Amino acid sequence: MIRDAETFNVLLSSIERFVRERLIPREADVVEADAIPVDLLSDMRAMGLFGLTIPEQYGGLGLTTEEEALVAMALCKASPAFRSIVGTNNGIGSLGIVIDGTQAQKDKYLPQLAAGELIGAFALTEPGSGSDAASLVTSARREGDHYVLNGAKRYITNAPQAGIFTVMARTDPASKDAGGVSAFIVERDAAGMSVGKPDRKMGQRGAQTADVMFENVRVPEKNLIGSVEGMGFKTAMKVLDKARLHIAAVCVGAATRILEDALEYAIQRKQFGQSIGEFQLVQAMLADSQTELYAARSMTLDAARKRDDGETVTMEASCCKLFASEMVGRVADRAIQIHGGAGYMQDYAVERFYRDVRLFRIYEGTSQIQQLVIARNMIRKARRR
Repeated sequence: MIRDAETFNVLLSSIERFVRERLIPREADVVEADAIPVDLLSDMRAMGLFGLTIPEQYGGLGLTTEEEALVAMALCKASPAFRSIVGTNNGIGSLGIVIDGTQAQKDKYLPQLAAGELIGAFALTEPGSGSDAASLVTSARREGDHYVLNGAKRYITNAPQAGIFTVMARTDPASKDAGGVSAFIVERDAAGMSVGKPDRKMGQRGAQTADVMFENVRVPEKNLIGSVEGMGFKTAMKVLDKARLHIAAVCVGAATRILEDALEYAIQRKQFGQSIGEFQLVQAMLADSQTELYAARSMTLDAARKRDDGETVTMEASCCKLFASEMVGRVADRAIQIHGGAGYMQDYAVERFYRDVRLFRIYEGTSQIQQLVIARNMIRKARRR
């Protein structure tokens, strides 16, 4: 259960109003500039959106997983780029520190992340290591009281804006699996670290990604997350469990907006003397979309409650991410069909959303990786019986 429904509902209502009155009307500005307008970023900081899930003792709101999911569903009725800029601070950009960081690391970085003074990024993927994250080759060699990092990371969300990076690097060169990977906090001004040009993507303009390069970057040993080597991959997996639930909620929010737009168009658009929403084949597309959206929302909130109750939800998180990301793609495709030729035009938001939501089936683990995670957990549980 949500710990304080009255207080949370006030927050949720204010976010819904902010989305409706401030974010949706500025979506075209984001596309044009490939960036979030400065005034909206300031508003997001003032609302506490950069610290939604960061613990209250560090200046955040300390939302539960269920509360976070509901906020993501509301926020993502606007362009996914708005969520992306705050999402890393509440998820992969801070969660490693929240879960496994030392007290000194938490005291130093979490208040700045919660205030939006710092943007966090999560640097795991490499040019030759994506779904097979355990095969990463970025190295961290111990030299006295520092580690020296060398390597490159790819498609790092918010890299152009980030002030700190949670970087996964191999501290044990003899290890060829996940056991030799450690997690580090690397500040943007570290000598030898550079960020490439923003990637040119199919969609999600305003949610920038870029390569990050490390050339003999010296990182103080105090920036080793948890002060323990070889725990980086475990930290990453803990982060991804929650991140996958978050992305499922993001997909629900986006699908809700897409379906609302499709329904409005179906009611207003007339053919053969009546609105196209009166045609049964159009109604079938609307009904199928509503059914799948309801299923995705229900399973996401169910898994979020289980996590809040202290249960391990690795399999459930993958189920949610798999179903919700595939669902939003189908909803977007049907919405294009309902709009007909208009849906192929940039005059309608559905054309942009169609491209934007395609990414959700890829990052935080592809749909195929989610299938493997689910099946392996099923087999593991069966063998324990």
